[in-house]
Amino acid sequence: MKSLCLVTVGVLAMTLLIASISLLVAHVFQTVVDLQVKQGTVLKNGTETFEAWEDPPPPVYMQFYFFNVTNPLEVLQGATPLVEEIGPYTYREYRPRVHVQFLDNGTKVSALNPKTYVFEPQKSVGDPEVDLIRTINIPAVTAMEWTRSTPLQFATEVLLLLYQESLFTVRSVHELLWGYRDRLLSTIHVLHPEIDPVFGLFSKMNGTDDGEYVFLSGETNYLNFSRIVEWKGKESLSWWTTEACNMINGTDGTSFHPLISKDENIYIFSSDFCRSLFLVYDSSGAVAGVPTFRFVPSSMVFANASVNPANAGFCVPAGNCPGAGVLNVSVCRQGAPIFLSAPHFYQADPKYIEDIEGMHPRKEYHETFLDINPLTGLVLQAAKRMQVNVHVRKLPEFFETGNIRTLIFPVMYINESVLIDEASASKLRHVLLEASVVTGIPFVIMALGILFGIVFIALVCRSQRISEESTEEERSPLIKT
Repeated sequence: MKSLCLVTVGVLAMTLLIASISLLVAHVFQTVVDLQVKQGTVLKNGTETFEAWEDPPPPVYMQFYFFNVTNPLEVLQGATPLVEEIGPYTYREYRPRVHVQFLDNGTKVSALNPKTYVFEPQKSVGDPEVDLIRTINIPAVTAMEWTRSTPLQFATEVLLLLYQESLFTVRSVHELLWGYRDRLLSTIHVLHPEIDPVFGLFSKMNGTDDGEYVFLSGETNYLNFSRIVEWKGKESLSWWTTEACNMINGTDGTSFHPLISKDENIYIFSSDFCRSLFLVYDSSGAVAGVPTFRFVPSSMVFANASVNPANAGFCVPAGNCPGAGVLNVSVCRQGAPIFLSAPHFYQADPKYIEDIEGMHPRKEYHETFLDINPLTGLVLQAAKRMQVNVHVRKLPEFFETGNIRTLIFPVMYINESVLIDEASASKLRHVLLEASVVTGIPFVIMALGILFGIVFIALVCRSQRISEESTEEERSPLIKT
């Protein structure tokens, strides 16, 4: 009877160990979890995934920082500009998707994404209606660039003198952001109605959308979840000089497919940047107790064309390539000489930092990043950071430019950030716990196998000890003297 129990325990231990190893090698339970995640990550009406995509619960904040010019007269004489950062002016951003329609048997979804901004005084340094900023006069610079070496050059110079416009202007934060009626643009509007008489860096962007998007629902392939296939009715852009640069790749940056690996590139299309870009794995961490992979823009995204030849398509006109770290987006900004970069020219060509006194690039404050949970593809924390600059130079045809040096002049930068709320984080932790329990079953089986193995070894040792003790007694004489 004892031998039977011993054999049973030994066989059970061996069976459990072999079964656990087989399950781990075959990834059976991990495959089950992955399949459930794939099936659940689909844009389908009535699901939690769709509701979170349609109206994201975590609060989004938009912070605006301006560069106030403190030595405008010296700059016009050729001196290095001295700027001081003023901000943040913080706005709560509401961005629900509206007019959602399912297309092609649920494989595609179209939607508009209007954004509304509400000022948050407690998170700001001052009143945007009152605080004044001295910065580049973008309407004047744009008009001068438009009309130089054209028949309208003289008329533009007359208007600049008449309206006493200079290369620098003083406006309130609210005017610079949401718009003011510019006298110069208003006059040009009479001759060219397509020119908006109102100028503002975010003019007509509060309460409005940037066009209709068509997304893939992920119904046929989880890798295509929320991937953009059309914007404003077109499948590609038309601003750039190569087909690759005009491609619309990736999602809008608010959601991604599940089961993300460290080796893949994360693609995003941003209408703010007028292009698609990609991010690469940077590090692992945790947000609100949830494991994350951090992705940051690749250094190749804004690299000079000599380093990354594929970026030559972003040089407009062809061959006119700026230095590393900046992007000329004048082609999608009505010809205004607008250049985009990371705040404080982070990771840009050092010459841009040296040209402006007051630039202090720092990774923790100026880098764009996404913290994504790799299992679900959910964004737990993110920050999109972008700086708006103006290309200024001496134009002999206009005395307003004085002797200014050719500069990529910083005007302001934004920090659009999101952090998962506690309710969403708690729900996600629960989902991940369930997944951990399922994927941990082979380890539980292995632990039981080890436990039975220990019991088996203990029983064998005990039997051996009893056997040895009885043998000594048998060898002792029956009659002792």
